[in-house]
Amino acid sequence: MTPERWQRVSDLFEAALAREPSLRAAYLTDACADDAELQREVDSLLTAHEQPNGLVDERLSVLAGEILPTETAASLVGRTLGVYRVERELGRGGMGEVYLARDPRLHQRSVALKLLPAYFIADVGRVRRLQQEARAASALNHPNIVTIFEVGEADGLRFIVTEYIEGQTLRELLASGALPLRQALDIATQTAGALAAAHTAGIVHRDIKPENIMLRPDGYVKVLDFGLAKLTAEMATNEPRRQTADTFIQQNTMPGMVLGTINYMSPEQARGLPVDAGTDIWSLGVVLYEMVTGRLPFQGPTPTDVIIAIVEKESLPMIEARSVPAELIKIIAKTLAKDRSARYQTARDLMFDLQRLKQSLEVAAELERGSSSAGGRAPIDFISSAQAATQTADQSGAQTNEPARLMSGAGSSGRIKNHPRIIFMAAVVLVLCVAIGAYFYLTHSSRTINSIAVLPLVNNAPDANNEYLSEGLTESLINNLSQLPNVKVISLSSVLRYQGQQIDPQRVGRELNVRAVLFGHITQRGDSLAITTELVDTQDNSHLWGAEYNKRIADLPILQEEIAQEVSRQLRGRLSGAEQQRISRHYTDSTEAYQLYLQGRYYWNQRTEDGLLKGIKYFQQALDLDPMYALAYSGLADSYTALGYSSYLAPKDSFPKAKAAALKALELDPQLAEPHASLAYTNFYYDWNWPEAEKEFKRALEINPNYTVAHHWYSVYLTAMGRSSEAAVEIKRAQELDPLSLSINTDMGFELYYSGQYDQAIKELQTTLKMKQDFPLAHLWLGRAYQERGMYEESLSEFSQVDKVVHQWPVTIAAIGYVYGVTGRKVAAQQVLDELNQLAQQKYVTPYGVALVYIGLGEKESAFAALEKAFADRSNWLVWLKLDPRWKNIRSDPRFADLVHRVGLPQ
Repeated sequence: MTPERWQRVSDLFEAALAREPSLRAAYLTDACADDAELQREVDSLLTAHEQPNGLVDERLSVLAGEILPTETAASLVGRTLGVYRVERELGRGGMGEVYLARDPRLHQRSVALKLLPAYFIADVGRVRRLQQEARAASALNHPNIVTIFEVGEADGLRFIVTEYIEGQTLRELLASGALPLRQALDIATQTAGALAAAHTAGIVHRDIKPENIMLRPDGYVKVLDFGLAKLTAEMATNEPRRQTADTFIQQNTMPGMVLGTINYMSPEQARGLPVDAGTDIWSLGVVLYEMVTGRLPFQGPTPTDVIIAIVEKESLPMIEARSVPAELIKIIAKTLAKDRSARYQTARDLMFDLQRLKQSLEVAAELERGSSSAGGRAPIDFISSAQAATQTADQSGAQTNEPARLMSGAGSSGRIKNHPRIIFMAAVVLVLCVAIGAYFYLTHSSRTINSIAVLPLVNNAPDANNEYLSEGLTESLINNLSQLPNVKVISLSSVLRYQGQQIDPQRVGRELNVRAVLFGHITQRGDSLAITTELVDTQDNSHLWGAEYNKRIADLPILQEEIAQEVSRQLRGRLSGAEQQRISRHYTDSTEAYQLYLQGRYYWNQRTEDGLLKGIKYFQQALDLDPMYALAYSGLADSYTALGYSSYLAPKDSFPKAKAAALKALELDPQLAEPHASLAYTNFYYDWNWPEAEKEFKRALEINPNYTVAHHWYSVYLTAMGRSSEAAVEIKRAQELDPLSLSINTDMGFELYYSGQYDQAIKELQTTLKMKQDFPLAHLWLGRAYQERGMYEESLSEFSQVDKVVHQWPVTIAAIGYVYGVTGRKVAAQQVLDELNQLAQQKYVTPYGVALVYIGLGEKESAFAALEKAFADRSNWLVWLKLDPRWKNIRSDPRFADLVHRVGLPQ
């Protein structure tokens, strides 16, 4: 359908609506002449107009969507538009087609990609204004506002990329009628919160209606199209609006302007006057009225009549809605005041009133249950709208249609003096107030939050290079909160699994076994930083706390401490001086050094050779700016430790540097747990100083019992010492703190392998690979477990999976060579030895692996020669000599016993 065709359909539809229903058919027959298809389209709109709310909007959207070329949808699916991989079409309407797409820059995050129609982008000025509006709206950071990520252009097409929301619109929910009161209040409260945030930023929505309010399955409300409604309205005309209803209707029936919007317009909108925050408050009042009653407050047979009702008439009374509290009627009446000055002046005020009413209703329900069970007395009810109307009629002699009068106390003071019953009721109210206070005190004091997951802050900035800021700040908050006594704080690697996903707090609570979830958004634009946070109880999805922060990037370290302190207070109430000091410890005054540290941690968490080396570079740059930055030294220690135990660097090039950095960190701050753990691992894997290693592990856990890495590494140490039962306790504790950690779950299989429980190890490692199919360490240890069960082909298959992810890792190559040797493939095993020798010219190759290939070939002398080189290197793999089953054929050799003795392994 062309824009001209659409305009013709729209004009005829409006003209038909302006006539009596009995005259419409004859008018259309004459107006459409011989164009039967045109008449059918207009008839379909008229039929939809007579149906329940929303159907005419849907039909208009379908017709408007036909303006776009029909081949576009088929051609975009499966294509890449800009950086976005288009997966499927979600829908289409007057403002274009909408697709589900993936953003590969941010962990394949799902996004909604709205393709703008040709008739919209034909106007260069309109496109420029769209970019300005969307840019302003994208700065909004609020959990109830759909985030705009980008306004882009590629392949001659313009599009808007937003957060992808799974759920249903409020319009779809209202199709079955009025909503339960609690649900209606919850939706209105969340929507008011979104408006409050937008209005604070100077943004007015202009088009609040059920179609623009989405509900996720977890109950969260998302308001759509902030910043876009103004552009949609501008499409209607470039001429100044006249202030008559008829003219307004004519001007707002162009492509992309959905007629359903009229029902939610404020009087000033309907008259073509300038709009402000009061317009959004009015529209939300209409939505709230509709949620509670199942119908609209302003109605009429034609759009013209609806406009007149909005401008001149009072809303339809809610008398028949018997379950609606009078206080809610008062709130709705205030939102629908014709005079803007009589409405709520801010959406935040409206939100607070809705919150108070919701809490009061919940308290009353709780007290009702208590009083009913205690003595069988009649329950205390909030006065309903019907009761309020009856009382008003009795007092005045006539029933009024003004909802606000239902809450009036005019003329009552004289009667109170003469009515003991009223005095008695006042006393009851006083007792009720005391009970409410006691209820809130008891319920809030009994809410014990002893576990929390801090989910990755969603990075709203278009620059994916800022992802380190989101991840680093999340990890810093985790580290701060882990200082709280008796609170389990889930580690970063587990919460990273939720990156790019829609957040369902209750699902997260079940999967991570936590009582609370903290999540939010972060946006950096130049020197400004905006962060929103929300703390939710996972048992009932209730909001515990939330805040918005707008700071300069220079305030980042202080901002992190502020958030950590506030969340800590929510979890634990009043903190002791020592607790407060631990949680808000300040490590550097240099914002730039802090950002470099966050970048270093971002790469450290990747645990790849390249990532660890990049992390070292950033940690060193941070230290160049602040040589007293203990955390940066700790980051260096962690990175060099990981490079050493992964055999990416020679032991002499990694562990001594790790030890030096750890000691420097502890010199600057002895209360840091991280360098104690790194020092322990160095004592264990390089110095072979078992008592010192254990002392440092215990010291790390004494400082921070929630430090997952210390529990994890301590379990590895205990396994090597042959203390498998103690190791099981530590690895289990690590898993509790980091249940989705791939390395921890892998090492549960690793420890079963070293205890000789190969079948159980296989099951554990297979379970880990269900979490992530290409995790190399799980494939490595699964391959080793298979080889001990004699399943050599399966073993080789697993090792090949490792090589796909970590190419030319000497550890994997040696494992393959060993299997070739024990299965009689001597030529292939010899080729592996040649490959290792060539590789040693480029990178470190542990002689321990070379010795394994020789032992697979049965070349004992060469194996011992390689083991001596490993000893000279102080190879960390030698701590496994006693437990590694691949040495079983030479254990009886005195040279092997001597080597075990020199390493100092417990006998």
